[in-house]
Amino acid sequence: MLVETFTLKQSLSLKLFAILVLIIPLSLNADAQEGYGEFRLESTRTNKTGMIVLGSWALANMATGAYGWSKNSGDNKYFHQMNFFWNTVNLSIASVALYNLYTTDFISMGQDEFLTRQLKLEKTLLINSFLDVGYIGTGFLLKHFSEKSSGRKDLLKGYGNSLLLQGGFLLVFDVVLYGIFRAERMDFLQSAGITAIEDGIILNIALKL
Repeated sequence: MLVETFTLKQSLSLKLFAILVLIIPLSLNADAQEGYGEFRLESTRTNKTGMIVLGSWALANMATGAYGWSKNSGDNKYFHQMNFFWNTVNLSIASVALYNLYTTDFISMGQDEFLTRQLKLEKTLLINSFLDVGYIGTGFLLKHFSEKSSGRKDLLKGYGNSLLLQGGFLLVFDVVLYGIFRAERMDFLQSAGITAIEDGIILNIALKL
C-alpha cells in the first residue's frame, strides 16, 4: 500500500512537473513577445514623429525661404535662398522615410531583424551628428571668408548664416532622436534579459525559451 501511494505521488509529481515545464516557457515567451511588440510600436512611433518634425521644419523653411529670397537683398537674400535649397533635401529625406515607415510590414519582422535595423538607424544618426558639426564649422568658415571677399561677400555671409542655422537644428535633432532611440532599445533589452547584440545575433540571453 505504501509503495502504491508513493508511486501515485511520484506519478502526480512528474505530471505536475511536466505541466510546469510546458506552461512556464509559454508564459515567458508570451511576455517576451508582448515586450518586443511594445518596443517595436514605440520605436516606430518615435521614428514617424521624428520624420514629421523634420518634414515640418523643411516645409516651413522652404516657405519662408522662397518668400525671403524674393523680397530681400544682400546677405539676407542668400540666407533665405540657401534655406530653401537645403530643405528640399530635408523634405525628400523625410518623405521617403515616412513612405517606408507606413508601407513596411513591421508586425511580421523578427526581433533580430528589427533590432539590427534599429542599431543601423542609431549609427546613422551618430554619423549625421558628426556631419552636422561639419556643417556648422563650414558656416563659420564661409562667414570668415565673406569678410575678405569683395565680390561674393553677401553670398558667403548669407550661406554661412544659413549653414549655422540648419546645421544647428540638425545637430539637436539627430542627437535627441538618437538618445530617444537608444533609451527605448536599452529599456527593451534590459526587460528581455538581453545583454548584447552583434550583427543581428542576440547573445547572452538570460532566459532561453
